[in-house]
Amino acid sequence: MLLKEILKDIPVLECTADLEDEITAICYDSRKAEPGCLFVAVSGFAADGNRFVPMALERGAAAVVTAKKPEGKIPYILVESDRLALALAACNFYGNPARQMTMVGITGTNGKTSSTLLLKQVLETVLGAKVGLVGTMANMIGREIIPTERTTPESLDLQALFARMRDAGCTHVVMEVSSHALTLERVGGVHYDVAAFTNLTEDHLDFHKTMDAYCEAKAELFRRCGKAVINMDDEYSDRILAAAACPVLTTSVKTAEGLHAENVELHAEGIRFTAVLGKEREPVSLSIPGGFTVYNALTVLGCAYQLGISLHDCAAALRTAQGVKGRVEVVPTPGKDYTVLIDYAHTPDALENVLRSVRDFCKGRLISVFGCGGDR
Repeated sequence: MLLKEILKDIPVLECTADLEDEITAICYDSRKAEPGCLFVAVSGFAADGNRFVPMALERGAAAVVTAKKPEGKIPYILVESDRLALALAACNFYGNPARQMTMVGITGTNGKTSSTLLLKQVLETVLGAKVGLVGTMANMIGREIIPTERTTPESLDLQALFARMRDAGCTHVVMEVSSHALTLERVGGVHYDVAAFTNLTEDHLDFHKTMDAYCEAKAELFRRCGKAVINMDDEYSDRILAAAACPVLTTSVKTAEGLHAENVELHAEGIRFTAVLGKEREPVSLSIPGGFTVYNALTVLGCAYQLGISLHDCAAALRTAQGVKGRVEVVPTPGKDYTVLIDYAHTPDALENVLRSVRDFCKGRLISVFGCGGDR
């Protein structure tokens, strides 16, 4: 692909590179530079990619994209944001694969992983679609599982993954969209057909510093979507709603507005409730215990509805859907008079929620064993 084609839609401040050069690859790691590649010098937190420009050029890079004007006579493209430039260049290089699939992005502190996996199963069951998944536990192309290191991959790796999904015949992609991904432009250039907000509680403050900044990062997703689903029971929901410049479907367990839950029943075997939207009433049941499962189910019902799937068809698919391993996962204890659950809860709010949810159906003592890591 010609350099000028890769730079399409990227605001360029200065350019000394030959726009007619044929670019064979893009990289942001100088160790992966090869003859004919475009090296994007990303100003990272641990290291500044501009320090490795000489190495990239020695390895044959045809040009360098940077937000810091380099010294000496080298082929460079000066941009305002190196991270956004990387994202847009990757979109162009891989042929904008996200535009060729239906994209659903789910953001929030808790509930992203469970909601994305449940929605993937609904789309597969109802539409017979091949669905891509991008998330914390793993990335998936249909049933193929691809290990992952972070919730949302770096933009170049994400676009490469989207291209694999497109080429494998995926028609839909369901993905977790982290606040880091939005702030660091990992999803730059991606437009979502539907975006959903689950909740916002204390997490990632080592990165965002304040809850206001954390909320603003999440809100950015709703400026990049065609339709939205927002949990209005969360205290930050009004701010997310204000950011949405698109049709919004609200969800609630506490009020009778929008898509809401009535007649909620919590059991050790799972949950039941009635989903209500206007005059529509649909019984919903999942074999995943916990009150938060009601919220996750509403998110999935809302996203499916915004994609044109009826509440009836979505509820039918949810009845056979499986939960996420490590998320309120029941450990078999045959012959014992107690139940053992494993849960990923890793924030104060998530731990409190899972304990409160289990307490609702626990008939005896409730014992919690937990640890804490992450240097936070």
